Order: sequence, then C-alpha cells, then structure tokens
Amino acid sequence: MGIGFKELLIILAIALLIFGAKRLKTIGSDLGGAVKGFKKAMEDEDDKETQQLNAPQQKDADFNSTPKTGSKSSNV
Repeated sequence: MGIGFKELLIILAIALLIFGAKRLKTIGSDLGGAVKGFKKAMEDEDDKETQQLNAPQQKDADFNSTPKTGSKSSNV
C-alpha cells in the first residue's frame, strides 16, 4: 500500500485550507533551510572525523624518564 497521488493532493488541499498559501510557503522555506543546515552540519562532522583520522598521532609522554635538573641559582 502506500500513499498515492490522490492522497497527497487531499493532504495538500487540507493543509492549504488550514494554513493558507502564504503560510505554507513560509513553512516550506523554513523546512528547506533546516534540512540544508542539517546536511551541512553532517558534512562538517564527516570532514572533522576524516581530519582526525588522517592527523599524525602524538606520542604519549614518557613517564619513565626523569626531568633533568640543573644547578640551583639564587635570585637576590
């Protein structure tokens, strides 16, 4: 089953009666902008993940070595 062409026309006619043509245009453009923003955010997230995977790995700090200490100097 599924929604056919006749059902879509009926739904559109009811929405037109409830909201009006001007309001439907505004709703459509707002919805389109939201979808566009969502797609852009998803692409940005994919690019971010790709950059993290391709970035050189930093070595962990070597905790076994001790820092070198120099001679103490006094500031007078």
